[in-house]
Amino acid sequence: MKPRDENKINEIYKATLTLVKESGLAGFTMQSVAKEAGIATGTLYIYFKNKEALINSLFVECIKSSASTFFMNYNPAQPFKIGFHTIWSNIVHRRISHFNESIFIEQCFHSPFIEEEDKMTLRKMFEPLLQLIERGKKEHLIKDMDTFWLLSFMIGTINEIAKRVIYYNKKVTPEVLENNFQLCWDGIKA
Repeated sequence: MKPRDENKINEIYKATLTLVKESGLAGFTMQSVAKEAGIATGTLYIYFKNKEALINSLFVECIKSSASTFFMNYNPAQPFKIGFHTIWSNIVHRRISHFNESIFIEQCFHSPFIEEEDKMTLRKMFEPLLQLIERGKKEHLIKDMDTFWLLSFMIGTINEIAKRVIYYNKKVTPEVLENNFQLCWDGIKA
């Protein structure tokens, strides 16, 4: 049996991300992925038995890759605001530099394609952020409300920043990022 070609898999993933950004999860087919990736449809089925398998595999890869970036230079021993700022900045940069991936992940959350096991894996990977938010509440530095809503506010602001940069060609300078961080911080601080 021929070994899996990681370059081919990466091309399939890249093609899928492009197509999902253009037409959504429901709007692409295995044939359109093969065409976009420059491979035969039969070859695509060697790597992924169907669309659902492709979506789940890509979702897990995107989440793993994102999580590794989100927590770069984060140290749980740092003061809360510094740790929060580090993670916030990492997520903003990741969402902007991997925008198609961000669109894909967002659509996956609202789709029936993602298996419960993959959702559990996702939750475990983001445990450092959940722990940080809980610590901030215990230290009375941020609002004492459901972590779900605090993270919704944080991620919502980040997603909108990325969309403005990509869709409206807005320039992101360190000053713009810092001002946006301050807006987010003001929204969650106690």
